[in-house]
Amino acid sequence: MGKVILTGDRPTGRLHLGHYVGSLRRRVELQNQGDFDRMFVFMADVQALTDNASNPDKIRENIVNVALDYLSAGLDPDKCTLYVQSRIPELAELTTYLMNIVSVSRVQRNPTVKTEVKLRGFENDSIPLGFFCYPVSQAADIAAFKATTVPAGEDQEPMLELTRELVNRFNNIYAPVLVEPQIMLPENATARRLPGTDGKEKMSKSLGNCIYLSDDADTVWKQVKGMYTDPAHLNVSDPGHVEGNAVFTYLDAFATDQDFADFWPEFNNLDELKAAYEHGGIGDMKCKKLLNNVINRMLDPIRARRAEYEKDIPEIFNILRKGSENAREVAAQTMDEVRRAMRIDYFEDEELIKEQTEKFRNK
Repeated sequence: MGKVILTGDRPTGRLHLGHYVGSLRRRVELQNQGDFDRMFVFMADVQALTDNASNPDKIRENIVNVALDYLSAGLDPDKCTLYVQSRIPELAELTTYLMNIVSVSRVQRNPTVKTEVKLRGFENDSIPLGFFCYPVSQAADIAAFKATTVPAGEDQEPMLELTRELVNRFNNIYAPVLVEPQIMLPENATARRLPGTDGKEKMSKSLGNCIYLSDDADTVWKQVKGMYTDPAHLNVSDPGHVEGNAVFTYLDAFATDQDFADFWPEFNNLDELKAAYEHGGIGDMKCKKLLNNVINRMLDPIRARRAEYEKDIPEIFNILRKGSENAREVAAQTMDEVRRAMRIDYFEDEELIKEQTEKFRNK
């Protein structure tokens, strides 16, 4: 299929700014550039169920929310294939085959898995098997579509490393059928791991430290106003620190020179503001007001598109249904090649049938 992009999200809640700068914004850019032959974007509901098995309604409800976030952010179903993971049963089949060529200890060493296990508070004897194995499932998601490029944050690099290992192992054992993917990190290094508004390493709905793409202006201001800054910056005249200061991390990710021209013309760019803040004389609230303007300017067109899509929810389901049907055709073709390589295409292998026929005829 040539150059293929594949990426997706777990539909456990609305998408936030971390998702947007981590990969969603880049997906839209890549889609519109047209440098790739195919682009697949999916909702990983099967993976979401690995740690939400007792709460399927959480995923059921958020399928539409995530689809609305995709579309309102600018993903176009005429330019990319939007689909739901569980509607592609071939992915489960490929996952099973890949599980046979990776060890438990190799999956256990995955730092992303370790982080996610700790985040969810699992004990060693309480980790759901599906959750433990989801890196293999993720590898199948990528390999089934022969993706060459996966736009993602740096926290996903260990997952892509395992995917490449599995692809190479499969190709060496059976036949060169699968394609080795490469990760595409955000161009803005700061955006690779956007912290929560409280300065914590990760945004989390349970911690209430997210700004969602669907938040209205009042909600955004409430979150920005309470943002973590520099605890030592007690007075306006005090020198401030930008490192570890969530306001400046967000400005790094989102602010443009045009934002300064429109909202704070005293400075030409963010570097000048940082220098002034570190020198002393710049208040945190003024910086927060700038950030609030920057974020709301960015979110306004997204909100407007979402409002239009929300008027026809049946069409959202129709887009996902069509996308899932198209995606399954591609995955099914890959699986035909996989079964042939593994020599388990019993009913399609005419030579096997002929050989066995002769064998038993001459018995």
